[in-house]
Amino acid sequence: MKAYEINEFGIENLTSVEREKPEPDETQALVRFHAASLNYRDLMMVKGFYNPKLKTPLVPFSDGAGEIVAVGEKVTKWKVGDRVCPIFMQGWIDGAIDYRKARTALGGDADGCLREFGAFDENSLVRFPDHLSYEEAATLPCAAVTTYNALFCSSRLKPDDSVLLQGTGGVSIFALQFASILGCRTIITSSSDEKLQRAKDLGADDLINYKQTEDWDRAVLDLTEKRGVDHVVEVGGAGTMQRSVNAVRMGGDVSVIGVLAGKGEFNPTSLLMKTVKLQGIYVGSRQMFEDMNRLICQHTHLKPVVDKTFAFDEVRDALKHMESGSHFGKIVVKI
Repeated sequence: MKAYEINEFGIENLTSVEREKPEPDETQALVRFHAASLNYRDLMMVKGFYNPKLKTPLVPFSDGAGEIVAVGEKVTKWKVGDRVCPIFMQGWIDGAIDYRKARTALGGDADGCLREFGAFDENSLVRFPDHLSYEEAATLPCAAVTTYNALFCSSRLKPDDSVLLQGTGGVSIFALQFASILGCRTIITSSSDEKLQRAKDLGADDLINYKQTEDWDRAVLDLTEKRGVDHVVEVGGAGTMQRSVNAVRMGGDVSVIGVLAGKGEFNPTSLLMKTVKLQGIYVGSRQMFEDMNRLICQHTHLKPVVDKTFAFDEVRDALKHMESGSHFGKIVVKI
């Protein structure tokens, strides 16, 4: 089968290889992948920034979707033809995360989805909503589940809550879609007026260009009559943390998901004085994935936003597109 491997770090060093097609054992299902999607983690993994001590060779990309083409003799959950996604952490079925579960992530601790076939334990797969294509479903395992965890599990998003979203990458756009179906007020930031207009078309209520309005935290307070928002989906990390805490209401939630904005200083005084809940989010369990899929099935107009789809032999171009930051929503590779 065809696959890609990390043998040396760097986008140009990502290697196209031929591997032996896996055979499922008695409790596994064999998945033929039709699509994989990119996350910022995948770019960092390929470039060597995520884990410089990564064990190679490794098939990258945590997210994929495909159909089951064979099952082991003891498999009871699946049959040939079922359309599925492997979960991000193969060992996190339900309950709280722990260090053992955290060390079962695809595309990091184990081979990921940038290949034609993969064999997975029957308990580490989920059926994706019928109204989604393989390309759309491939965007769900990391970005969508992370967002669902942030808004519905770690926090308890309610109708009429207000949510601040940073940028227009996969997590932020999923958050916009989830918050909109609940009737929440959404405020979104971007450096691009064109992207902000696209976000408005998806349902964003208030738009802030952070290049034009550097003090975007003050702009959020002005929009909320100085109260602040109920939730912040924080994808910038250290570079935006202080402004996120400034922009959230007293007792509000800041879900820390990404590290896109680089270095910065953070004074915890405002965190204490405002009794803000600052919660790190590391994807989610199979149970969260299944709960999220039920929500998506109830709102069939909700489909992942795919910015661009690349062919399997264009994977390096897909990574460079991610690196450029010009995407809106998710980037997909068709297999």
